[in-house]
Amino acid sequence: MYQRILVPIDGSATSDLGLNEAIRLAQLTHARLRLIHVIDEMSFALAVDSYGYYAGELLELLQKDGAEILEKGLATVREKGLPVDGMLYENLEKTVQQRVIAEADSWKADLIVIGTHGRRGVRRMVLGSSAEGILRTAPVPVLLVRAPEGTP
Repeated sequence: MYQRILVPIDGSATSDLGLNEAIRLAQLTHARLRLIHVIDEMSFALAVDSYGYYAGELLELLQKDGAEILEKGLATVREKGLPVDGMLYENLEKTVQQRVIAEADSWKADLIVIGTHGRRGVRRMVLGSSAEGILRTAPVPVLLVRAPEGTP
């Protein structure tokens, strides 16, 4: 069954739902988890616009925040006694989708588990969807864990 489960995380409640489902699967199949957090060009650009930081300051802030998100996720998995490792990517040259697909290939993942808002219509078009892009291009099965309406 699934022995290598890749879980992209971003610190959101929706991401936590995906992580919790991946943990449940890993417990059932005795799988290893790899958590990844990606700082991509879009999150960097949005943060510059929103907060008015200088690029260098902002990248340091995003790196610190990403490391904290990753460590929190790793601690959650370790509490369950499962094997886990994590990767923080600061690649402004690739999108989240491209980075996740590349990681799935290089790590030889059997499954990708992602929390998603499951947005439709205009909201999805405006906000974009890494989960949808990953689902369309993944080299392995993808489990989308949909958040209930109103989840941040």
